[in-house]
Formats: sequence, C-alpha cells, structure tokens
Amino acid sequence: MAKKEFMYRGKTLDELKTLSHKEFAQYATSSTRRKILRGFNDREKKLLEDVKVKKKNIETHAREMIILPEMVGATIKIYSGKTFDPVLLEPDMLGHCLGEFVLTRRTVKHNAPGIGATRSSAAQQKG
Repeated sequence: MAKKEFMYRGKTLDELKTLSHKEFAQYATSSTRRKILRGFNDREKKLLEDVKVKKKNIETHAREMIILPEMVGATIKIYSGKTFDPVLLEPDMLGHCLGEFVLTRRTVKHNAPGIGATRSSAAQQKG
C-alpha cells in the first residue's frame, strides 16, 4: 500500500514551500496567522536564516517560533530551561510552536527516603 501524501489544509508540502510567509498565514489558525503577520523578532529571524543555511545542529531559545514549511526536515535543538533537546521538524508540526515539542518539566521519580528523612527510634524526643 502506498504511503499517504501529507496535506495541510488541502495543500501538499511542496505547494506550501513555494508560498511566502503571508500566503502561508492564510492557511494557518488565527493565533498563528496573527503571529506571522505581526512579524518575527530578531531571535526568530536569526533562526530562519540558520535553517536556510544549515539544517542540523541549530540551537535556539525561541520556543515561541511558529514552525513554517521551509523549516520542515531540519533538526533544531530547542532549549528546555536546562538543556537543548533535539527535535526533527516533520510536516505534521506545521503551524505549531517549537516549545510545544520540548517539555520544561520532567516527571519526578522518588526512590527510598534519605538518612534523617524519617523518625528514628534511637533519637531522643524533646518534651
């Protein structure tokens, strides 16, 4: 069975890559459209330039950057607050923010309590 071709709002990925940012914004959701039409800040502009030049090992703090068609296929390391976590940008991620794919909180897995964390029967009680 043939692999199903990716479609985003009725357009293929190749068709989306030919569109300008303003044209792509017309296919995006309202908040994404507003972000694109208002323009990108300096950090986001630098990220777009880096994606055009190189497609791997790009580190960024711009978690609020919208994933655009020209960024698909790139591997970007997104800052989680502690480390840079690599994310391969796929067509399904179009229109989402980079920060949605890197968690800032880890699950806590507690082990046995440490020394002095519990009451000891040998310790003298005051009172």
